[in-house]
Amino acid sequence: MIKKLDKLILKAFIGPFIATFFITLFVLVMQFFWKYIDDLVGKGLDLISILKLTSYVTVTAIPLALPLSILLSSIMTFGNLGESFELVAIKSAGISLLRFMSPLVFVSAFICITAFLIQNYVIPVAQLKFTTMLYDIRVAKPAFDIKEGIFYDKLPGYAIKVGTKEKDGVSIGDIVIYENQSSLQDNIIVAKKGVMQLSADKKFLEFNLEDGWRYQEKGPFSSVETDFYRLGFKEYKKSFDLSSFSVLKTPDSIFKGNFQMLNIKQLDKSADSLIKASGKPIQARMNREVSSYFLNGKKMDSGWKSTIPPPVISADIKSYEDLLPDSVFNISYSRGAEKINLIKSSVDIIASEYVKNRKDLRFTLIEWHRKFALSFACFVLFMIGAPLGSIIRKGGLGMPLVIAVIFFLIFHLLNMFGEKFVRQDVLTPLGGMWLSSMVLVPVGIFLIYKAINDSQLFNTDFYTSGFKAFAQKFRLIKK
Repeated sequence: MIKKLDKLILKAFIGPFIATFFITLFVLVMQFFWKYIDDLVGKGLDLISILKLTSYVTVTAIPLALPLSILLSSIMTFGNLGESFELVAIKSAGISLLRFMSPLVFVSAFICITAFLIQNYVIPVAQLKFTTMLYDIRVAKPAFDIKEGIFYDKLPGYAIKVGTKEKDGVSIGDIVIYENQSSLQDNIIVAKKGVMQLSADKKFLEFNLEDGWRYQEKGPFSSVETDFYRLGFKEYKKSFDLSSFSVLKTPDSIFKGNFQMLNIKQLDKSADSLIKASGKPIQARMNREVSSYFLNGKKMDSGWKSTIPPPVISADIKSYEDLLPDSVFNISYSRGAEKINLIKSSVDIIASEYVKNRKDLRFTLIEWHRKFALSFACFVLFMIGAPLGSIIRKGGLGMPLVIAVIFFLIFHLLNMFGEKFVRQDVLTPLGGMWLSSMVLVPVGIFLIYKAINDSQLFNTDFYTSGFKAFAQKFRLIKK
């Protein structure tokens, strides 16, 4: 049964946690748009596409938003309680800090489990949709924007220049259209005025031109035996296909094999396959490739075991070269060098495949450990935030925000360095992906110990008085 004390701490924690979670999520989503703004601007994205992309980015940002929001909200919660002397009253009633923290320990554990489930089942799908959609947006051409006096060449096979463009964005004048395709179509079109607009289905750009000329060359391609035509017109309609500007619809299956798009079960299966492929099969394949180039490849290393005494060789023969006649010397060496190069090429191919398999294995294990490490980070940062709040005894967003950002930066940098070391094969996946937890867990235990004993760790008056006492003793000793 939940007691009033538990209700107090839960009520004090839930509000700041929800607020900080959505603020953190918003900042992380904005960070994505700042990073990829050049890829998104000018692509003619509709509102539904933008909302879809934003939803995918929001889901993928949850694993980082949860640890930071728990850290900040726990510092704020215990800081507010300490600033209003509620912690002092609770401790004076004989209730320990660990007992007071126990409801939030269960909440943090629940958030860790929820974060893991999101990482394992939701993030792979969202990451797959996000990667596919971002790829389609990146490869799409910028939306057409024809400016006055500048040739526009984004339409395949054409270069268009508009001399004047009215404020309505539709009426245009002094139009020149060059065609740079090899097929026999309109080569040059000039017109005094016209109207530029999209078709009803928005798949074509239509030019309704007036008072102009169409210059066209007809005849065999790459030949001087051609005819040149000049046709005048009062009205002429020219349409341009805009399919190259639309965002593609790439199937998700193209990216589904990526490590980030797999759950724990799929990662386990992929890791097992890579481990099996990198072991004895590679060694057996290399033995087969090397032995296939020798006539007696299966018995290459058996000569030294023979009990038959070697034949007596003349004392003048000191090396293998002395056994070869001059007529076959060059041929033997060239064939030997050729065979060695073939063996080296085969071995290099197998070695490169081995290196690739080991790299894929590291990346697979990185994603496997990431799902557990980022989920456990929620509990680790709570171990740091709760005692920190009770020690500093400052509420609001001032001091708690500064301290939370410092510790989160330490956590994030350790995560980045650990992952980079694993990618470079400096650390094992276990050591690299859990580096931040291994460093911060002892810090959390130390802070909990200090908070239980009412440490003056962040009290400036404690350090000031200590410095004054030390200075006074130093003066007495000097005298």
